[in-house]
Amino acid sequence: MKSLNDSQLAARVAQDIPDGSYVNLGIGKPTHVSGHVPEGREVIYHSENGILGVGPTPEKGTEDLELIDASKRYITTAQGTAFFEHSDSFAMMRGGHIDIAVLGAYQVAENGDLANWATLDEKFPPAVGGAMDLVVGVPTVLVMMKHVDRDGSPKLLKECTYPLTGLGVVSRVYTDLAVLDVTPDGFRLVELTEGNSLEEVQSVTEAKILT
Repeated sequence: MKSLNDSQLAARVAQDIPDGSYVNLGIGKPTHVSGHVPEGREVIYHSENGILGVGPTPEKGTEDLELIDASKRYITTAQGTAFFEHSDSFAMMRGGHIDIAVLGAYQVAENGDLANWATLDEKFPPAVGGAMDLVVGVPTVLVMMKHVDRDGSPKLLKECTYPLTGLGVVSRVYTDLAVLDVTPDGFRLVELTEGNSLEEVQSVTEAKILT
Protein backbone atom coordinates (compact mmCIF):
# COMPACT_ATOMS: atom_id res chain seq x y z
CA MET A 1 0.00 0.00 0.00
CA LYS A 2 0.97 3.62 -0.50
CA SER A 3 2.19 5.23 2.72
CA LEU A 4 2.79 8.89 3.57
CA ASN A 5 6.06 9.82 5.27
CA ASP A 6 6.04 11.93 8.43
CA SER A 7 6.43 15.21 6.56
CA GLN A 8 3.62 14.42 4.11
CA LEU A 9 1.36 13.32 6.95
CA ALA A 10 2.14 16.50 8.90
CA ALA A 11 1.23 18.61 5.87
CA ARG A 12 -2.11 16.78 5.61
CA VAL A 13 -2.89 17.45 9.28
CA ALA A 14 -1.96 21.12 8.87
CA GLN A 15 -4.55 21.51 6.09
CA ASP A 16 -7.33 20.98 8.64
CA ILE A 17 -6.11 23.43 11.29
CA PRO A 18 -8.12 26.68 11.06
CA ASP A 19 -6.57 30.13 10.87
CA GLY A 20 -5.93 31.66 14.29
CA SER A 21 -5.90 28.36 16.20
CA TYR A 22 -3.82 27.70 19.29
CA VAL A 23 -2.45 24.19 18.85
CA ASN A 24 -0.46 21.92 21.13
CA LEU A 25 1.91 19.55 19.34
CA GLY A 26 2.60 16.29 21.13
CA ILE A 27 5.87 14.37 21.21
CA GLY A 28 7.04 12.53 18.11
CA LYS A 29 5.30 12.78 14.74
CA PRO A 30 3.12 15.79 15.65
CA THR A 31 6.19 18.03 16.00
CA HIS A 32 6.51 18.04 12.20
CA VAL A 33 3.19 19.90 11.83
CA SER A 34 4.70 23.30 12.77
CA GLY A 35 6.62 23.31 9.48
CA HIS A 36 3.50 23.08 7.31
CA VAL A 37 1.23 26.06 8.00
CA PRO A 38 -0.82 26.63 4.82
CA GLU A 39 -0.25 29.94 3.07
CA GLY A 40 -2.45 32.73 4.37
CA ARG A 41 -3.02 31.22 7.81
CA GLU A 42 -1.57 32.07 11.19
CA VAL A 43 -1.43 29.18 13.65
CA ILE A 44 0.10 29.54 17.12
CA TYR A 45 1.84 26.34 18.19
CA HIS A 46 2.26 25.45 21.85
CA SER A 47 4.78 23.09 23.46
CA GLU A 48 4.07 21.86 26.98
CA ASN A 49 7.58 22.68 28.23
CA GLY A 50 6.54 26.36 28.16
CA ILE A 51 6.56 27.82 24.64
CA LEU A 52 3.82 29.60 22.71
CA GLY A 53 4.90 30.36 19.16
CA VAL A 54 6.85 27.28 18.03
CA GLY A 55 8.16 27.57 14.49
CA PRO A 56 9.49 25.01 11.98
CA THR A 57 12.49 22.78 12.58
CA PRO A 58 15.69 24.77 11.91
CA GLU A 59 18.00 23.97 9.04
CA LYS A 60 20.82 21.61 10.00
CA GLY A 61 23.72 23.65 11.35
CA THR A 62 21.56 26.62 12.34
CA GLU A 63 20.14 25.18 15.57
CA ASP A 64 20.00 27.32 18.71
CA LEU A 65 20.93 24.98 21.57
CA GLU A 66 18.72 27.00 23.93
CA LEU A 67 15.57 26.33 21.91
CA ILE A 68 13.98 22.88 22.26
CA ASP A 69 10.41 21.65 22.52
CA ALA A 70 8.92 18.94 24.75
CA SER A 71 10.37 16.29 22.42
CA LYS A 72 13.89 17.71 22.99
CA ARG A 73 13.75 18.66 19.32
CA TYR A 74 15.44 21.87 18.16
CA ILE A 75 12.92 24.49 17.10
CA THR A 76 12.69 27.97 15.69
CA THR A 77 10.39 30.64 17.08
CA ALA A 78 7.66 32.70 15.46
CA GLN A 79 7.39 36.46 15.85
CA GLY A 80 6.12 37.26 19.35
CA THR A 81 6.99 33.88 20.87
CA ALA A 82 6.44 33.67 24.63
CA PHE A 83 8.32 31.50 27.14
CA PHE A 84 6.90 30.57 30.55
CA GLU A 85 7.13 27.96 33.31
CA HIS A 86 5.44 24.57 33.38
CA SER A 87 2.68 25.65 35.75
CA ASP A 88 1.51 28.32 33.30
CA SER A 89 1.82 25.92 30.37
CA PHE A 90 -0.31 23.28 32.07
CA ALA A 91 -2.83 25.93 33.16
CA MET A 92 -3.30 26.73 29.46
CA MET A 93 -3.81 23.05 28.67
CA ARG A 94 -6.14 22.26 31.56
CA GLY A 95 -8.03 25.54 31.43
CA GLY A 96 -9.39 25.28 27.89
CA HIS A 97 -7.07 27.89 26.39
CA ILE A 98 -5.75 25.58 23.65
CA ASP A 99 -8.05 24.89 20.67
CA ILE A 100 -6.52 21.71 19.25
CA ALA A 101 -4.08 19.04 20.40
CA VAL A 102 -2.23 16.93 17.83
CA LEU A 103 -1.04 13.78 19.58
CA GLY A 104 0.64 10.52 18.69
CA ALA A 105 -0.90 7.21 19.72
CA TYR A 106 -0.15 3.56 20.32
CA GLN A 107 -3.82 2.68 19.86
CA VAL A 108 -7.16 4.37 19.14
CA ALA A 109 -10.50 2.62 19.64
CA GLU A 110 -13.52 3.09 17.40
CA ASN A 111 -15.30 5.03 20.17
CA GLY A 112 -12.43 7.54 20.40
CA ASP A 113 -10.59 6.06 23.39
CA LEU A 114 -6.88 6.94 23.26
CA ALA A 115 -3.88 4.96 24.50
CA ASN A 116 -0.59 6.82 24.08
CA TRP A 117 1.41 6.74 27.32
CA ALA A 118 2.23 3.08 28.01
CA THR A 119 2.46 -0.29 26.31
CA LEU A 120 2.69 -3.72 27.86
CA ASP A 121 6.34 -4.04 26.78
CA GLU A 122 8.78 -3.64 29.68
CA LYS A 123 11.50 -2.55 27.24
CA PHE A 124 9.52 0.67 26.60
CA PRO A 125 8.93 2.44 29.94
CA PRO A 126 5.72 4.48 30.38
CA ALA A 127 5.84 8.21 29.67
CA VAL A 128 2.83 10.11 30.99
CA GLY A 129 3.85 13.66 30.03
CA GLY A 130 0.99 16.10 29.52
CA ALA A 131 -1.27 13.95 27.34
CA MET A 132 -3.82 13.29 30.08
CA ASP A 133 -4.08 17.01 30.81
CA LEU A 134 -4.50 17.77 27.12
CA VAL A 135 -7.28 15.28 26.43
CA VAL A 136 -9.44 16.66 29.25
CA GLY A 137 -8.65 20.35 28.67
CA VAL A 138 -8.56 20.68 24.88
CA PRO A 139 -11.84 20.43 22.95
CA THR A 140 -10.44 18.90 19.74
CA VAL A 141 -7.92 16.04 19.81
CA LEU A 142 -6.39 14.96 16.50
CA VAL A 143 -4.23 11.84 16.37
CA MET A 144 -1.31 11.44 13.96
CA MET A 145 0.08 7.89 13.79
CA LYS A 146 1.21 4.91 11.78
CA HIS A 147 -1.73 2.75 10.78
CA VAL A 148 -0.10 -0.45 12.01
CA ASP A 149 2.49 -1.36 14.64
CA ARG A 150 6.07 -2.42 13.90
CA ASP A 151 4.97 -6.05 13.70
CA GLY A 152 2.09 -5.22 11.35
CA SER A 153 -0.64 -5.51 13.99
CA PRO A 154 -3.57 -3.05 13.84
CA LYS A 155 -3.55 0.12 15.94
CA LEU A 156 -7.14 1.14 15.13
CA LEU A 157 -9.15 -1.22 17.28
CA LYS A 158 -12.61 -2.11 18.56
CA GLU A 159 -11.21 -1.65 22.08
CA CYS A 160 -7.76 -0.50 23.24
CA THR A 161 -5.64 -3.11 24.99
CA TYR A 162 -3.07 -0.67 26.37
CA PRO A 163 -3.63 1.61 29.40
CA LEU A 164 -5.91 4.49 28.42
CA THR A 165 -5.00 8.17 28.28
CA GLY A 166 -8.58 9.34 27.82
CA LEU A 167 -12.08 8.00 27.15
CA GLY A 168 -13.81 8.99 23.92
CA VAL A 169 -11.53 11.97 23.34
CA VAL A 170 -10.30 11.56 19.75
CA SER A 171 -12.07 13.52 16.99
CA ARG A 172 -10.07 12.48 13.92
CA VAL A 173 -7.22 10.08 13.15
CA TYR A 174 -4.58 10.77 10.48
CA THR A 175 -2.51 7.74 9.52
CA ASP A 176 -0.03 7.10 6.74
CA LEU A 177 -2.77 5.11 4.94
CA ALA A 178 -6.00 7.07 5.55
CA VAL A 179 -7.88 9.82 7.39
CA LEU A 180 -10.76 8.69 9.62
CA ASP A 181 -13.32 10.55 11.70
CA VAL A 182 -14.45 9.13 15.04
CA THR A 183 -18.26 9.12 15.06
CA PRO A 184 -20.90 7.66 17.41
CA ASP A 185 -21.06 4.72 14.98
CA GLY A 186 -17.30 4.16 14.78
CA PHE A 187 -14.52 5.09 12.35
CA ARG A 188 -15.82 6.82 9.23
CA LEU A 189 -13.59 7.21 6.19
CA VAL A 190 -12.66 10.77 5.22
CA GLU A 191 -10.06 9.91 2.60
CA LEU A 192 -7.59 7.25 1.57
CA THR A 193 -3.95 7.94 0.81
CA GLU A 194 -3.79 8.10 -2.97
CA GLY A 195 -3.26 4.64 -4.44
CA ASN A 196 -4.87 2.71 -1.59
CA SER A 197 -8.21 0.92 -1.68
CA LEU A 198 -10.70 0.69 1.18
CA GLU A 199 -10.39 -3.09 1.14
CA GLU A 200 -6.61 -2.89 1.60
CA VAL A 201 -6.84 -0.44 4.50
CA GLN A 202 -9.66 -2.42 6.13
CA SER A 203 -7.46 -5.53 6.03
CA VAL A 204 -5.02 -3.87 8.46
CA THR A 205 -7.71 -2.29 10.65
CA GLU A 206 -9.40 -4.31 13.39
CA ALA A 207 -12.38 -1.95 13.72
CA LYS A 208 -14.91 -1.58 10.91
CA ILE A 209 -14.37 1.42 8.61
CA LEU A 210 -17.65 3.05 7.65
CA THR A 211 -18.20 5.01 4.43
